[in-house]
Amino acid sequence: MATSNTTRVTLKLLIDTKGCKVLFAEASKDVVDFLFSLLSLPVGTVIRLLSKDGMVGSMGKLYESVENLNDTYLQPNLDKDTLLKPKTTVASGANILPHLTNNVNVDSNSKQFYMCSYCNPRHISDVYGTPCPNKNNSMSTRVTYVSPQASSSTVVATSGSEGGYVKGVVTYMVMDNLEVKPLSTISSIAALNQFNVKDVGALREVVVHLGKKEGLKLLKASFETSAVLNKVFLGFEAAKGIVRDQCSPYQSVPG
Repeated sequence: MATSNTTRVTLKLLIDTKGCKVLFAEASKDVVDFLFSLLSLPVGTVIRLLSKDGMVGSMGKLYESVENLNDTYLQPNLDKDTLLKPKTTVASGANILPHLTNNVNVDSNSKQFYMCSYCNPRHISDVYGTPCPNKNNSMSTRVTYVSPQASSSTVVATSGSEGGYVKGVVTYMVMDNLEVKPLSTISSIAALNQFNVKDVGALREVVVHLGKKEGLKLLKASFETSAVLNKVFLGFEAAKGIVRDQCSPYQSVPG
């Protein structure tokens, strides 16, 4: 899958039009890799993505406190960006996350460290300018830490491995609460029984696109409700379980 700014993947929703409810979604490996990648996001990155004012609870205020705190009160070598703009290491192949987060310090290959060039044995820090404990010098010579995954990227590419978190040998079922499991005929029937679906004719498949806007909505909704798919793709009423006369699937993308 390409990683250009126009990259989007699709998600197939199974909707009960009578109850105006998303029962579950049929998802590819790329979608599941993206969902699992959300678990790797530091809290500071999540707050930046969703905006501190849009955060539920108090984390937005905590983030704002760091923003507003005068550097006088910080430790001498502390960079606020360590907390406010932490770098995220993403597993190779889970390339939807950098696309959705754009320039929010997502680093899929390496971390930066600094060392003192004059001491022996050498000391290393991940904060530029940290005083060297051996000499009156600062750690300012940059060295690059290469993760085992990044260093073996050539092997991964030539061995046929897909990268990411899950294999693409099956299609996956994503429930409304973002529970993920392999999709099969049996699991589909079990889900329909779970939702007590009596009229199969009322079921409708709707294909929606998952791009940056939808990805951020999924991230935000995951902190607000257990009815994530309904809130993102059918709206607030569906997430609250309110039945409407007409079920109007997500309209901003072609179905």
